Amino acid sequence: MKFILELRNLLFPKKNMNLALVAPLNPISRGIPVPTKNMEVGCGTCSKCEDTCPTDAIEKNNKEEIKFDYGMCIQCGICSQICSENKLIDSGFVYVFGLNRNELAVNYKNGKIQIENNFKLTQNQIAFQKLTKRSGFLYREVACGGNNTVESELNASFNSVFDSEREGVRSVASPKHADAIVFSGSVTRNMEKAFDKAYRVMNEPKALIACGTEAISGGFFQMGKKPVEPDLYIAGDPPRPDVILQGFRLLMGRIQFRFQIELQKFLESSL
Repeated sequence: MKFILELRNLLFPKKNMNLALVAPLNPISRGIPVPTKNMEVGCGTCSKCEDTCPTDAIEKNNKEEIKFDYGMCIQCGICSQICSENKLIDSGFVYVFGLNRNELAVNYKNGKIQIENNFKLTQNQIAFQKLTKRSGFLYREVACGGNNTVESELNASFNSVFDSEREGVRSVASPKHADAIVFSGSVTRNMEKAFDKAYRVMNEPKALIACGTEAISGGFFQMGKKPVEPDLYIAGDPPRPDVILQGFRLLMGRIQFRFQIELQKFLESSL
């Protein structure tokens, strides 16, 4: 039986996902909420979306402007469902990651995204890219009070479809052997000290990766203390395995991606 399975694997094409061809849009996923063309005349005085957002990710400044902090958004779809004027929609846009926390906070004016262009790589991010662009990196995952969904998606990233080791990305048992810490959860009080120790024992250059909405903003909970500000933010509750891997590739400098710019392209072409 094993011989037959091995023969079948040799004869049939591989089923690995080609990350170079994967698009930020996934039609079967809810994705982040975005304005529709109905918001070109303004959002009006209704504030249902802001009032009902469970993580306070939405802020209405006036009738024309609305701000979405996608680093706080859990992509639950409540705001788009409750919008009686169809000015919000679930986009299916799932590539919600960036090298700067502020890049995930997006201002819309009359439905148009206001691009910020002052995001630059830190010296640590530049050094980490030089170290890992060709070779990949090893990471230690630290669960800092999450619900284990991020851990499930990280586990899935090693299966035959996503195959993160193909990118040179592997999980190790000790932070002493790691180039990066990937953490999930809002960093509870009891995890702060252990989290800090795990980060400090790594050699330079090293990276801290916030994986999941809770790791970025706390989600439903208060955000605890991190050793340093992360070098990579991957939003979602939890993010999909392919989204996690593309975030890793961005940190390694293997892809060019700016969240706000890619979101703008999507809005201009799709909605």
